[in-house]
Amino acid sequence: MNKLKKDTLTRSDIETSQKKEFKKLTKSDITESINSILNTITEAVALDKKVEIRGFGTFSKKNIRPRKFINPKTKEISFVGETSRMHFKPSKKLLEK
Repeated sequence: MNKLKKDTLTRSDIETSQKKEFKKLTKSDITESINSILNTITEAVALDKKVEIRGFGTFSKKNIRPRKFINPKTKEISFVGETSRMHFKPSKKLLEK
C-alpha cells in the first residue's frame, strides 16, 4: 500500500514529534510550550514584525488590497477594506526535507 506524502504539518504532529524527542516532558507541558511559541509569533506578525526561525522559515504579514464583491444570493455589491493575513515562507532546508 502506498503512503501519500503529507504536505501539511499540524499542531498534533508537532506535539507527537516533540514527545518522542523529550520523553521526560508531559503532553500538557509540550502543548503549553507550543501554544506559547505560536502565540508569540502571531502577536509579533500582527505588530508588523517579521519572524525568522533559522532552518524552518519566515513569518510575515501580507496586506490584501481593498476590493468589491457581489453577494451571490442577493446580487448586492459590497466593498471590503484592506485586510491582512499571515504569510509563511519555508526555508530551503525545510523544503529539502
